[in-house]
Parts: sequence; structure tokens; C-alpha cells
Amino acid sequence: MTHEADPDPESESESESESDAEPLAEAEPQIESPVETTSSFTGLECYDCGGTFDADEVTHRCPDCDGILDPTYDYDAISAELDRETLESRTFDSMWRYEELLPFTRDSAVTMDEGATPLVDCPKLAAEMGVGRVLIKDEGRNPTGTFKDRGQTLAVTAAVRHGASEVALASAGNAGQSAAAYAGRAGLESNVYLPARSGFTNKAMVNVHGGDMNVVGGRIGDAGAAFEEGLAEHDEWYPLQTFVTPYRHEGKKTMFYELVEQLEWEVPDAICYPTGGGVGLVGMYKAAQEYVDLGLTDELPGFYAAQSAGCAPIVDAFDEGKDIHEAVETPDTICGGIEIPDPGASPWVLEALRESDGGAVATDDTEILDAAIQVAQHEGIEMAPTCAAAASGAWALAERGEFDGDETVVILNTGTGNKDADVLRSHLMSQGV
Repeated sequence: MTHEADPDPESESESESESDAEPLAEAEPQIESPVETTSSFTGLECYDCGGTFDADEVTHRCPDCDGILDPTYDYDAISAELDRETLESRTFDSMWRYEELLPFTRDSAVTMDEGATPLVDCPKLAAEMGVGRVLIKDEGRNPTGTFKDRGQTLAVTAAVRHGASEVALASAGNAGQSAAAYAGRAGLESNVYLPARSGFTNKAMVNVHGGDMNVVGGRIGDAGAAFEEGLAEHDEWYPLQTFVTPYRHEGKKTMFYELVEQLEWEVPDAICYPTGGGVGLVGMYKAAQEYVDLGLTDELPGFYAAQSAGCAPIVDAFDEGKDIHEAVETPDTICGGIEIPDPGASPWVLEALRESDGGAVATDDTEILDAAIQVAQHEGIEMAPTCAAAASGAWALAERGEFDGDETVVILNTGTGNKDADVLRSHLMSQGV
């Protein structure tokens, strides 16, 4: 069902079904047996206050300080059983091949074999940027077309383990589509709040997957406010918001595991990531630390946050040497997926950039759209506008002399260009092509 919610989060909104058709039969849950945790998973630790908690008793934010919770593991036990040879012997078929470093077992997970995405060599881009090698990690090959699937497979599995019947979240678009898909697979109801500016594909597929969609006028902040109102009225809803559930950033850390193995255990010099809330960046930073601690690699890559100049709170904080961002009062970018004016985990994101000797870069929307088209025309890879901020950022870094010329640079394409093909084509036509 689709609902139009009042853009004013303080007002009451009424919801009506778009269709009087007979309801479809309810989906059968994918999981019939209880969700099991891995033997290495030890619980949750608060990033902010350091408190530790049982993952079955505490499901979302820290009960002591409302901080972000992060899954923890027995790394000594993992080190004894996981090495390069063991990983290389496994089929490269899913992110769940890294089961020991995840909270839940593969057999009990709500999964569609997400992950195992290609790392595509892009020699033309390398020549244009003047670096040794450029590769694009193409997350558009995931089940619903974006890297959001890596987080939702874990978050929805956690919801099943905790006995949820309904999940809910606010999203710029892709996470809502992904949540509806995984909830449907698990036999759960989903409640998704999207801003009116969210793309047609996201809205359509939330409905197709059986989600109850609320379209809120305005931007992501309006959707978030409406979601909070809905959550307050429904105690049975299980939130899937980033950094509210501890599991979405945990799923996204598997991108780093894969790309290092695809590079034959060589750590890239730079990873450019399109950054809104920074969920994937934080996840990969954690993964890089884990691999060093486990002796699988011996260094961290430089992590670079790429944002739109129209909404760049992380870049501003990094450039000003701050440990936390200042919210952007009037965000203005076509890149809705990274238009996050008040990112809740900015201290963690900034730590990742500084501790890895990385950086932050902002480019304007025209440069971002140009980059998406250039990547498509020169290398064939389809990047959505939001994702192309990483490619545009990499070009800008090269132009300002951040690289010496022989580096290996990995660009994260977090979603397929098909999600916003109309935006890309409109920009192309505006250039007189």
C-alpha cells in the first residue's frame, strides 16, 4: 500500500489504500528454525560509552547513553580457524562466506546471496586520473541493486531472531526498497517512509515487495520525523534505521573483505566512498581493522569520504579539524542518497578518515553527474548520481595532487544507475549531446 503523508511532521496524516483489489496471500517465512548466532559472536559494545551488552537483551541503541552499538567477536577464536587459505578455498558466492566475522549463521540468515560483487578494473579511468590503477566495486549487482542489501540481510535476520512481526524505517529510497524485499522474504510486514523526492523505482518496488509505503512531502528529514511518529504509535514495530539497529553497518563491512581478497590480499592505497551517513565507510573501516588484527593484512587503506558540495557536513568537519560535524541548515543536492545534513555517526566517520590517513572531498552536482556519464561511456559501469560522487571525488583528489601516480584506487559504486536513469539522461541532454 502507498500512503501520502502530510509534509508537516506535526500534523496528523490519514492513510488510504491505492487499490481495492483482493489482498495477496501472506508470504511464508523463509526461516522455519530459530536464528542461530555464530560461535564467535560475543555481544554488543557501545561506541560512545564502552558499555557491553547481551545481544538478545539489548536490540538497538545503548540503554545507558543512547549511543551506537557495535557487534563484538572472539577474535582469538576466529584467528585460530580463519586464514587466507581457508577463505580462498570457499566459493565466492555471497557475503556469508565470511560467516565467522558475522553475528548469525549462514544457514539461519534471511539471505538472497547478496554480496560477492565484482571489482572491475578500469584502465581508462586510471589513465585519466594519472594513477596506477582504478577499480570499481560494483554494488549495483546486489539483489535489489544497491549495497543496502548487505545491511538489510543482517538487520532483518536480527529482527527474526528477536521475534519481530513488523519492521519499519525511514529512507531516502534504496534502503526502504531493500528492507521491503528482505522483510517479504522473511514473512514480516514492512513499513517504509520515503520522501516525495525518492525515485520512482524505489517507490514502486517497495509496493511490489509488499511494503506499506508512506510518502512524505519534502526531504529525508521529513520522512524521518513521520517515521518517529509512526514508531511512537506502534510498539510492535522493529526499527531498521542505520545506527539504530547495530547490524546494518556490520553487513556493509563485508565489502572490504571481498575487495581485499579480489586484489589478492593487497590493500588498496585509497578507497573513495560516497558519504551521507557514512554507514558503509564505518563498516569497511572496522573490517580493515579486523583484518590487521587477525593478521590477514598488515595495513589500513586510506578512506576518503566523497560528498556533494550542496550537503557536505563531513567534509566541512574534516577540513576544519573538528571531531563532530555541524548540521547543514539548507542542504541542496540532486544526490538524495547522500543528502544527510545531520549524520549521527560523524565522530566515527571522522575517526576512520583520520586514523587511516585518508581524507574528505566535495564536488558539485554537475561534476558528479558528469562523472557518472564519463564512467558509463568509458568503462560501461552504470553509477547512480549519488554513487558517482565517489568517482567525481576521486577525480578531484587526483587533480589536487592527493596521489603520487602509482596508487591503486578503489571507487565504491554503491548502486546501479538504473535507479535514476532519467536524471542521468536529462543531464546528458542538457549538455547538448
